Amino acid sequence: MTRTTPPRPFNAAQELPHLASLARTATRLHPRPGSPSVQDSSVGGPLLWPANEPWPHCDGPHVWDQHSGAPSPDDVRLQRRITADAVRRAAGDPAAFQLTTEELAAYTQARAGHSWPDGPVPLLPLAQIYARDVPALRTPDTADVLQVLWCPFEHPAQPKTTLVWRTAATVTDVLATPPEPAVVQQSTYLPQPCLLSPEEVTEYPHSMELEPELRRQVENCRAWMPEDEPDAEPDEDDPTPEDVYDWSLSIAPGWKIGGWTRWGLHDPAPRPCGACGTEMDPLLTIASDEWDELRSTWIPYEDQNVTASALDPYPERPTQIQIADLNDLQLYICPESFDHPHFDLVQ
Repeated sequence: MTRTTPPRPFNAAQELPHLASLARTATRLHPRPGSPSVQDSSVGGPLLWPANEPWPHCDGPHVWDQHSGAPSPDDVRLQRRITADAVRRAAGDPAAFQLTTEELAAYTQARAGHSWPDGPVPLLPLAQIYARDVPALRTPDTADVLQVLWCPFEHPAQPKTTLVWRTAATVTDVLATPPEPAVVQQSTYLPQPCLLSPEEVTEYPHSMELEPELRRQVENCRAWMPEDEPDAEPDEDDPTPEDVYDWSLSIAPGWKIGGWTRWGLHDPAPRPCGACGTEMDPLLTIASDEWDELRSTWIPYEDQNVTASALDPYPERPTQIQIADLNDLQLYICPESFDHPHFDLVQ
């Protein structure tokens, strides 16, 4: 399960010393499909939940989108299992990928969907992070586990999340069969169970968040351009020094704890606590992709031979979660009190 991020192509703080004071530690979680237990840190795995504690529900509203039925979690799991079985039979040969008659019928039926819910929806386990696995995770004094659940329907543009801080040693009788929603809005809101391989990396602010003078230095840092043509006029399609900084030097892609905020959908904006007004801290990034074409330098060594193919077109999406248009859902907490409501942001 070990995952190792390659060193950055350039030492950003060495080239621009003023960046050094802005460095933050982020913990890449590197989720990969597995069979986690309640004792594991995981994405989409079972939670260490007391048997005598009510399971959280979402009261909605869950308004039908007027387009399609909603699949059940078992429908989604069946489709994924059928696809995985066909991939294994094909043994790497795209021409050999084929569903049996029985599989095709079951797959088609599973895609039909069902009626949307008209009452409270049990939340889905999204992530469980033990502090022992992520030393950078800041927890309440007596807690050592972070549990994140979400409603698998959009509120209004992404699932609504719930945070639970827990002390593992106090849970002696674990809820064996948590309730599950009858349906989810779409299959990409049901996470594939994944084990984690946490790894600490260093991040710097997105270029849009830098002070004007430092951003100007980033924009003009020719040291980050190709060594064979350091003074050549760039082609309009070539990355700029700012692109190199944002894509390869500043913010790691994928699921992570802490670090900096990725911007792009809109300009940086304050994230004040709704209870006290204090600027909130990044807690967890829920990512659609672990990497993409622009951020390929962040691909762990262990995954660099895993390429997209007709049989596995999205190796960079192990959790099978998709937020909006392949964006991230970033959760923030107040540094003054864990009891204050958290904040979420799609970027």
